[in-house]
Amino acid sequence: ALMLSHLSAIYIHHQLPRLSALCAATTAAMGAAAGMAWLIDGRYDTIAMAISSMIGDVSGMICDGASNSCAMKVSTSASAAWKAVLMALDDTAVTGNEGIVAHNVEQSIANLCSLACRSMQQTDKQIIEIMASKAH
Repeated sequence: ALMLSHLSAIYIHHQLPRLSALCAATTAAMGAAAGMAWLIDGRYDTIAMAISSMIGDVSGMICDGASNSCAMKVSTSASAAWKAVLMALDDTAVTGNEGIVAHNVEQSIANLCSLACRSMQQTDKQIIEIMASKAH
């Protein structure tokens, strides 16, 4: 379960740019959801539903630099991971008809990474500008 968790998170995070506005706690928690789902149920469908629900739930969380708020983001992401696993065990998930979630987990991951790679680049710049203005 631990290995699947790490490999899933690495697989997702590897598709992201080096500097991304997407909070890395969310991708780590997507991996954690995969590991928990495998540990409890072991079925691919359960794992895929948990990851897809995570993408639908926490994909908008931004990284604003390593700060005290990271602990809160980790807590939020961990709670969302457990919720996604419980939903998947109940055979329910965010569906491919909603938001950036697709009808299969691979495409959902691709959609998330595409959003982070392309659309969030301006967000990165804006966050850095805001943080730099506080340094004065």
